[in-house]
Amino acid sequence: MTVFLALLAVVGWALSVSLLVSRSRQRAGTAVDEPRQTDQDSPAQVPVDSIIDSLPLGVVVVDADGHETFRNAAVRHRSIARHEAVLIDAVIERLSRSAVLGESATETIDLVGPPFRVLVINAIPSASNGAVITVEDISERSRLDQVRTDFVANVSHELKTPIGAISILAETLEGETDDEDIKNLVRRMVAESHRMSDTIDDLLELSRVQLGGDLVLAPVDMNDVVTEALERSRPLAQKRGITLVNEPSTTDATIQGDRFQLLSAIGNLVDNAIKYSDDNATVTALVRAHAAQVEVEVPPLRDREDDV
Repeated sequence: MTVFLALLAVVGWALSVSLLVSRSRQRAGTAVDEPRQTDQDSPAQVPVDSIIDSLPLGVVVVDADGHETFRNAAVRHRSIARHEAVLIDAVIERLSRSAVLGESATETIDLVGPPFRVLVINAIPSASNGAVITVEDISERSRLDQVRTDFVANVSHELKTPIGAISILAETLEGETDDEDIKNLVRRMVAESHRMSDTIDDLLELSRVQLGGDLVLAPVDMNDVVTEALERSRPLAQKRGITLVNEPSTTDATIQGDRFQLLSAIGNLVDNAIKYSDDNATVTALVRAHAAQVEVEVPPLRDREDDV
């Protein structure tokens, strides 16, 4: 209903502007004693159809019998595959039948593409016993909603590890009496706090990239990336008695890439390896530099008997 009202407002505004311009020109002509314009000389009014035709919002109009009487350019010239056009037309026809009977109807359809698109089709009864159907492309809005959902999920996942480590360190600190051990525990808690802050910065950067920001390409040493990923996941590994081993490349492992994206990807590999390894196992991260690429492998380790 909101879309339809907005459409009517745009059309009404366009007609008002056209009429105002016409009257203003007539008054201006009278003020300088110019000859009165005849009907042939009067400014041409902009047809309503052409106004609606220029809207990015798709508009289809049907009469009281459900027969289509108008379809604007946004629907006619939509660059989609034939089978997708058939799907859209089928939804328009189905919803228009309900609208002609006086019932508004809405349906959202996903077009796999490529590119992937999300369309919202609204059918609204009109004053002439027909119906007006609008086709709105909300693909970008849908993408941004998904980015927000993924961001919340990433925050929950990424912050779980440092928060868990701080909790364990705090519980250990509570019953500790040795001054040196207390200092070590406090240092580790501070380190985990800094790690949490870095994680939040990384997540904010991830959100920026997902929202369309450019990748920051620069030389990245994959040995350093793997080392940092292992350190971030070490508290999670220690909780299950898993030993993390780093086997860096003995040759140059520098590539052109976005450090944040690479760190996120390798971190996920390490976390998954820890998750799917047996307790007290050893997880090894291997970095191998080849002529044109760098290979990183972090396989989980299970007992051989479990794999049989």
